[in-house]
Amino acid sequence: MMRYLATALLVFLFSARTLAHDGPPFPIVVDQQVGPCVISVWTDPDIGEGSFFVITQTPPNDLTVQVAVQPASGRLPEASYAAVREDLKGQVQYKTMVKFDVQENWRVRIILHSAQGSGETTAFVEPTPDGLGRWDLLIYLLPFLAIGFIWLRAFLSKRNKPQKGT
Repeated sequence: MMRYLATALLVFLFSARTLAHDGPPFPIVVDQQVGPCVISVWTDPDIGEGSFFVITQTPPNDLTVQVAVQPASGRLPEASYAAVREDLKGQVQYKTMVKFDVQENWRVRIILHSAQGSGETTAFVEPTPDGLGRWDLLIYLLPFLAIGFIWLRAFLSKRNKPQKGT
């Protein structure tokens, strides 16, 4: 009975954890024309501080990018964050860090301004709790360690059994 209870507890703990996003940034806007640029927006929206990356191939030199966020419920006013330009290999990226206080649906506006034109696009994200840092590795290894332990136990119990006819 204890084995079934322990198994059910492990399944519950791991299934609740998989509902949260924990990993690299993911796209929320892909190859969309916004003002003078075609942009893609990637994000890693963690509660506390989430990161946003606005990627474009050939932006105007005077392009400014802002990321504005507001809870979809409207419980807080919209907060705007300026993105900093980073020149990478063959592309330009604008990066900013955004503050999220709770896990709920947030409206994200990406606003572009330049002398060649302005534009904006909207997307929605749901921030997730930040991972457990170094403990994540241990948590993700537990199922494999459990299977290894069960296999080793079965192997040793067969090895220690006396053979017939000896």
